[in-house]
Amino acid sequence: MFSKSNLLATLVVGILNFFGGYLVWGIATADFFAQHAGSATGVMKDPVDLVHIAIGCFIQAFIMSTIYSKWARGIHSAKEGFEFGALIGVFTGFGMGLIMYGSSNFSDLTGTLAEGVIEIVYYGIIGAVIALVYKATSKKNA
Repeated sequence: MFSKSNLLATLVVGILNFFGGYLVWGIATADFFAQHAGSATGVMKDPVDLVHIAIGCFIQAFIMSTIYSKWARGIHSAKEGFEFGALIGVFTGFGMGLIMYGSSNFSDLTGTLAEGVIEIVYYGIIGAVIALVYKATSKKNA
C-alpha cells in the first residue's frame, strides 16, 4: 500500500488532480455549469477553501492509486489505466451524479449528464497517468 509506485503516483496525480480540476471545472466549464445550476443558490464558498480541496485531491489520488495497484495485477499501460479511470468516472459522474440529481437541486439534468461525460474523460486521464507511473517504477523496469 505504501510502495514507491503508489506514493509516487499519489504525488503526481494529487498535483495533477488539484490543478487539472481547477482548469476543467474552475475555468473551462465554469460558465457552462453556471448556466445549468439548479435552484440551490449560495452553496459555493467564495473564496473556495484551497487547503481542503488539495487534501481531498491527494486522498483521491492515494485511493485511486491503491485500488489501481490491486486492479491492474502488474499489467501497466496507458490503455489499462484509462479504462480503470473511466470506470471511476462512470461511478462518480453518472452513478453519484444521478443520485445527487434525484436528491438535490445542485444541477439540472443537462449539467448532470455533461458532468458524467467530463468525469469519464477526466478520471480516464488520471487513471492513465497512474498506470504510467506504475509502469515506470515497476520492478520489471528497474
